[in-house]
Amino acid sequence: MENPSPAAALGRALWALLLATLGAAGLPRGGESVCSARAPAKYSITFTGKWSQTAFPKQYPMFRPPAQWSSLLGAAHSSDYSMWRKNQYVSNGLRDFAERGEAWALMKEIEAAGEALQSVHAVFSAPAVPSGTGQTSAELEVQRRHSLVSFVVRIVPSPDWFVGVDSLDLCDGDRWREQAALDLYPYDAGTDSGFTFSSPNFATIPQDTVTEITSSSPSHPANSFYYPRLKALPPIARVTLVRLRQSPRAFVPPAPVPPSRDNEIVDSASVPETPLDCEVSLWSSWGLCGGPCGRLGAKSRTRYVRVQPANNGSPCPELEEEAECVPDNCV
Repeated sequence: MENPSPAAALGRALWALLLATLGAAGLPRGGESVCSARAPAKYSITFTGKWSQTAFPKQYPMFRPPAQWSSLLGAAHSSDYSMWRKNQYVSNGLRDFAERGEAWALMKEIEAAGEALQSVHAVFSAPAVPSGTGQTSAELEVQRRHSLVSFVVRIVPSPDWFVGVDSLDLCDGDRWREQAALDLYPYDAGTDSGFTFSSPNFATIPQDTVTEITSSSPSHPANSFYYPRLKALPPIARVTLVRLRQSPRAFVPPAPVPPSRDNEIVDSASVPETPLDCEVSLWSSWGLCGGPCGRLGAKSRTRYVRVQPANNGSPCPELEEEAECVPDNCV
């Protein structure tokens, strides 16, 4: 058999390298599992807000605006794309969405990623929820090269707080997962330094990374999610994804989600109560010492309630205190 010429061998090697490069473009990075499911899959996604005054009594927004959720914006994508990630900086588009609920710039970023890297298969959205406890839903499609799902929902009102999912993989080897359900907790986008739901704009300079908000972090008593008696915050929302099955002959309803209070909107009586302790101001200065000459008089100081207790939290202490004194200007 005739040995191939050096030029032919080099040509074959370059061709193999090109095929390997093209094949790797759609594969997960960093040793992640490869999805080998053949046909695309459709899912329903249901977002359930659990932001109630019972579960989150501190500074709960009642008006201008009341507690609510923005529209849900998400994408089905490959590992080459990231909408947001904990401990990383958000994009300009996600900053606009987290701070003001403006989705245009984020949509353009998703579209650009899809065109440049073919890393985004589809974008999906769901309507806003006009209260803290409500539901919204949408449908989405994934395929084996784009089996990851990410989305964000803004907490309204808030400085730059949101909930969401980062790169949830709906593929399990050669098959699609029938359903997935996750509890959601608040995140800070790292672009605004406000502590409370209604804080005025106060840009974070330099910009910080995405951090999870917990019952003790930020560790400032003024923070709207600061509950030092809790080890962890209760979930503020929940997302459920259920695979949809369709047949040309008959419609097959989605696989039922096992009964669970976490997947339903329940009345306030069954929601775990988060205790809120009373918070008072510092004492005022002592008042003038009053009383008759030759005898001890009395002076007083006061403080006021900053946060009323709720859900069996610690009651408020005395708001007025008196002490004996020698009158300055006796009568």
